Amino acid sequence: MLEVVAATTLPDGVVAVGIPVVGSAVGEEDDGTAGFEWLARLGGLRGATSDVAAARGLLTEEPDEAWLRRQGFTAAKGTSLVLRAASGPPSVVLLGVGPRAGLDPERWRLAGAALTRAAGDGGGAAALLVPEDPPGGDVPAVAAAIAEGATLGTYRFDAYRSVPRPEHVDRLVVVGRGDWSDGLRRGAVAASAAAFARDLVNTPAGDMTPRVLAERVRERLTGLDRTTLEVWDEDRIADERLGGLLAVARGSAEPPRLVRATYTPPESEGDRHVPHVVLVGKGITFDSGGLSLKPAEGMMAMKTDMSGAAVVLSVVSVCAELRVPVKVSAIAPLSENMPGGRAQKPGDVFRARNGASIEVLNTDAEGRLVLADALSLAAELSPDAIVDVATLTGAQVIALGKGVAAMLGNAPALLDALQAAGERAGERLWPLPLLDDYREHIDSEIADMKNIGRPREAGTIAGALLLARFVGKVPWAHLDIAGPARADESSGYLSKGATAFGVRALLDFLTRYQPARTAG
Repeated sequence: MLEVVAATTLPDGVVAVGIPVVGSAVGEEDDGTAGFEWLARLGGLRGATSDVAAARGLLTEEPDEAWLRRQGFTAAKGTSLVLRAASGPPSVVLLGVGPRAGLDPERWRLAGAALTRAAGDGGGAAALLVPEDPPGGDVPAVAAAIAEGATLGTYRFDAYRSVPRPEHVDRLVVVGRGDWSDGLRRGAVAASAAAFARDLVNTPAGDMTPRVLAERVRERLTGLDRTTLEVWDEDRIADERLGGLLAVARGSAEPPRLVRATYTPPESEGDRHVPHVVLVGKGITFDSGGLSLKPAEGMMAMKTDMSGAAVVLSVVSVCAELRVPVKVSAIAPLSENMPGGRAQKPGDVFRARNGASIEVLNTDAEGRLVLADALSLAAELSPDAIVDVATLTGAQVIALGKGVAAMLGNAPALLDALQAAGERAGERLWPLPLLDDYREHIDSEIADMKNIGRPREAGTIAGALLLARFVGKVPWAHLDIAGPARADESSGYLSKGATAFGVRALLDFLTRYQPARTAG
């Protein structure tokens, strides 16, 4: 994991020095006279400019902007230009942050990732020069964003490589005046939680079964301050009447598990009420579709179907370190969805924890079945809010693509708070309506409800409408992350594979949470 520290002077021995640069807006008409704005200055590195002589001695004076433009550098957000010194390191990396208007922490996040990636392989330290009064946010917010982007930009999953790839830089020094240390620390902690979630999801399903996932979480949470953990085996799951989880697990040789983790803040001591938020995460460690079997190409990335569980459990794992001021519980039902001889069949009916019956017409709509039980358990805790996270529907990808998650729920204030947290974290959430008119889409002829809606109609909404029947009057939000949970290629601070989408947004949300107990 990348070490991120603050300093007031440029240290010796760095392999790359990053300078953030403000430029014109992408698509903005530019007659060639609009200049770049350097947000920091660099000096003391004379003699390292022989291979960029056309830039008029970039490292000791203002660069030749026309030359930079000929290299294709426009200072658009997330872009970089590496100017290598002929005599050896350090290289200078110009980091585009886009136009000053609208500059926000997400652009600093991208700049941190661009620097650590542009610094190359082989280890060593990189330095980022920052302004005393950074545009786009206060120092703590910008510092956290830089640490998140830089750390996640160096993430790699090499557990199965015989010869691991060379390391990126292993240390980032943020050079500037002001108190950057706490923001950098918080950003690094949030990134560590996201990296843990990525590791869980990226591990092949054959090695990340429900039992293994529960044990990996136990290892991470054991000994953490003010954090407790329970793991329910199949006997306890049956005793607790978790009919949905048992139904989905029937087709697999691997037994299910249910993980419950709780963080209790110091503020809870005494008589003062401390808000309680329950996070629920879908944990299907591999989804074949069951007897409603997916096509082969549809199964290739189905180890990703436990992303919701990985996200909520990773969030709880850092609540103590970040001193989150609210009580946080995480409930994660874990199972495989396989077509074994005992698998549930289309047309079967089961009863969930709260007694409601569900007719299963498509065994590939299994996430909502395990979440029905988990949400029932969450509602029984009478929390101030419930937030569930799930790779639930392909319809979410059709509606919003892979860069935005769908958000539905019964409490407008809760949805607004989550959307704002997502904006700050660079994890965009967009609300879809939870329409009463569509409730008939999941009406069953023989049970209380069926597990799918009308073909090719509002699939994301239908899934959420089923979940809504298990939260009672508790304020609740459902995050369908089917698209953004996985990246098809490396870009910015995302690496190809699991993204851990939702970890940082939820941590931001929890640190600012104020309850408003109104459910629609």
